[in-house]
Amino acid sequence: MTRNGQGIGADAHAAHDVFPVDSTAFRPAAPPMVSVPPTASVVPSATVMRLGDLLVRLNRLSARDLEQALVAQGEIGDLLGRVLVRLGLLTDVDVARALSVQLRLKLVSADDFPKAPLQVPGIEPDYLLAHSVLPLAIEDGKLYVAMSVPQDDFTIKALRLATGLRVRPRIAVESELRGALERLYAPAEDDEPEEDAATPGFAGGDSEFVEHLKDLASEAPVIRFVNQVIAKVIDLRASDIHLEPFEDGLHVRYRVDGVLQEAERADAALAAAVTSRIKLMAHLNIAERRLPQDGRIKNRVQGHELDLRVSTLPTVHGESVVMRVLDRASIRLQLEDMGFSSDTLTRYRALIERPHGILLVTGPTGSGKTTTLYASLARLDAGALKILTVEDPVEYQLSGINQVQVQTQIGMSFANALRSILRQDPDIIMIGEMRDTETAQIAVQSALTGHLVLSTLHTNTAAGAIIRLEDMGVERYLITSSVNGVLSQRLVRRLCPHCRKPVALAADVMRKTGLARFMAPGTNMAYVAGGCAACKHTGYLGRTSIHELFVMDAAAHEAILSGADATTLHNVARKAGMLTLYEDGLRKVAAGVSSLEEVLRVTQDQSNA
Repeated sequence: MTRNGQGIGADAHAAHDVFPVDSTAFRPAAPPMVSVPPTASVVPSATVMRLGDLLVRLNRLSARDLEQALVAQGEIGDLLGRVLVRLGLLTDVDVARALSVQLRLKLVSADDFPKAPLQVPGIEPDYLLAHSVLPLAIEDGKLYVAMSVPQDDFTIKALRLATGLRVRPRIAVESELRGALERLYAPAEDDEPEEDAATPGFAGGDSEFVEHLKDLASEAPVIRFVNQVIAKVIDLRASDIHLEPFEDGLHVRYRVDGVLQEAERADAALAAAVTSRIKLMAHLNIAERRLPQDGRIKNRVQGHELDLRVSTLPTVHGESVVMRVLDRASIRLQLEDMGFSSDTLTRYRALIERPHGILLVTGPTGSGKTTTLYASLARLDAGALKILTVEDPVEYQLSGINQVQVQTQIGMSFANALRSILRQDPDIIMIGEMRDTETAQIAVQSALTGHLVLSTLHTNTAAGAIIRLEDMGVERYLITSSVNGVLSQRLVRRLCPHCRKPVALAADVMRKTGLARFMAPGTNMAYVAGGCAACKHTGYLGRTSIHELFVMDAAAHEAILSGADATTLHNVARKAGMLTLYEDGLRKVAAGVSSLEEVLRVTQDQSNA
């Protein structure tokens, strides 16, 4: 048995200890209190089941997840329940409930904890803090205590010998237990020298300050807060988490369907500890608070494999943290599922099936460019073709495709990586982003020598990508010889199908917006956002893409060679049949997929084009 009581679950040495099973007592919707006979024993009976097997039997854990957790436990050397929580497979509440069934002991919640410290003769507060034991009551010669590891016979025996009382353990969630112990028994802050943890002058110098930050980041309230912030992205379907320190506290905001939403606010005193916790998880230097840092967190939340790209930035009130959420379960790698109109999709497929040339995808940050490129690669036959990518960072790992991570700190730039992979005999090359002249020129040369090159650019329109290449030093005749086409895209929010509302549009509105062109004859009905529980009362649920596809044809060749600007190229493409982003958005409005207000919000720079 463990002797320190630090953790949740069974003893690490025994992998997952064996205890009686009562499967009827554990249900996902069960109340936190599990009623058991007061004489219940912690000692295992003849009929036994290990904690992990119990969780599998009760459908709280899959056999595969249990196997992974046991492997991780062997490496970490911690309690199985705690390992399950750290891996994101279960919450600490789930584990505590399972233990209450396994041990046939009552599960107590924070509401059952005493409001004032209970003085127990023969027991010092330091012992209670060190062994995670919270006295609940003394009645009829019995001492009732809350423990996160109630099967710790060593601690129970020590309590009995020290007090002369019969000890009756109860199970508590470790984070709640630790919080109550610190509130009731930890030394008052006034007893400690006052130091400002946010200043470099913390007593003892930088090394002690770093240790202090680590201690803060390891406290249960901080861990619980960070876990709750991360777990919330699944429920909200958020793409980014913003933690912003201000004078009045740490503000948390989530970007949901491209729009920032205010969420909880933490006390300003927690900001440094929360930031340090995230930096530790991302393997960043918590002692460096003056420079921006980038890292990555791999986590599992509610069965979802999450990759979090972490960026920190020093501000006046502390470090601002943004975490980009990459949910492996939510990525769509089928072009048919990405909002393409049928005619645009047909022409785009023809471009990615060409044997050589450059195909560019443009749009602002967060417009789904990389996902479109991934879906394009997934459509290609990786078994018959050598496909190489150069990315910064590699967001999703694709089967059968060789992906290279850019590492500028050691000289592994896009350009240097491209030179090397050209010697790898590739058929198709994907460049995460054309950032400089050298990368653009190598991409053009690769296209001219028989490779299909896919890449992204940050431009507002498809035609603007051609001018951007000129600005990067690529000659016009090389552009016309190498570029096959440019796809520009944006993401617009989908109307919630449960609460969208039909409205009749006035004739002048349909005429001014251009919507009449895409509506069925005699129809003037469109949809607007409503609001319901399914969409969190926003009126929108998920996003889809709108596109404009510029195809390099003879007219475009002639215009580029004659020195045409972006506006002229745009008009040439429209004459050839290209629909603008705004017009493709109007098609989504006519189909009831999105609202006119949403399309105007996303394409307001093009609505008059």
